[in-house]
Amino acid sequence: MQTRQPPPALWPALAVSLNALAWGLSWWPLRQLQALGLHPLWATVLIYLLAVVTILMLRPAALRQVVQSPALWVLVLASGVTNAAFNWAVVIGDVVRVVLLFYLMPLWAVLLARLLLREALTMTAAVRVVLALGGAAVVLWPQHGGWPRPTTLADALAIIGGFAFALNNVMLRREADRPDEGRALAMFIGAVLVAGTLATTLAVKTQIPWPPDAAPGWVIGTLVLSLLLLVSNLALQYGASRLPANVTAVVMLTEVVVAGVSAVLLGGGVLTLQLLAGGALIVLAAVLAAIERQS
Repeated sequence: MQTRQPPPALWPALAVSLNALAWGLSWWPLRQLQALGLHPLWATVLIYLLAVVTILMLRPAALRQVVQSPALWVLVLASGVTNAAFNWAVVIGDVVRVVLLFYLMPLWAVLLARLLLREALTMTAAVRVVLALGGAAVVLWPQHGGWPRPTTLADALAIIGGFAFALNNVMLRREADRPDEGRALAMFIGAVLVAGTLATTLAVKTQIPWPPDAAPGWVIGTLVLSLLLLVSNLALQYGASRLPANVTAVVMLTEVVVAGVSAVLLGGGVLTLQLLAGGALIVLAAVLAAIERQS
């Protein structure tokens, strides 16, 4: 009796889902590390430092690729800002709100693809922009009146992080012909450099604490989280390279659901009708982006 083989796209789809699951839940361990005295910026440095060391040990030539490629330094900056902003925002803000504002990527992606890739502004892209802007306006609309705008540091970090993530994705498409290890190393180095520079600057100004003395709790927690995120990134590389871009984009949207549900259940955020309405518009814009990639 022959056993039924899984569909060819099943494992890649599960790999991408694993990445979305890891990122959707990453806010919780980051908050636990914060409770142990490790600021999310320092946690970001340590988490990605392990990834940098791992790649350099396995693919030492990747460093030369980064150093000799100016375009990859744009990726260094974009990835660094993405990770520093997102990790900080989900620790200090309402996770549901932060993730929704972060996923304004369809808006930024349209503008950046037009500027950097010279892609035409299609009707579908224009609709995505309107939907994303409308969703952002609903999410940011003050309950007591006034114009929609970021009202907290977490709001601002989420928007900045989402813009940087869109730039990160556009640059990955632009530099798609480069070896995977060079692009991956650029992204991980960026997280270490940007978060490290920002953390050091703020610590010197006494606006955030320096890392606490080594203790089993935060040291082991950081190591485990680093390994999990490294595995999730490798899973994304595996899955995204074997699935159509539109399928990857839709599967990645499960991060929004995972983050929202886990935040509500674990006390990291509150789900309101306002967030649901704004989030529906933002997610619809992302789905349209996936559909347009397919056409």
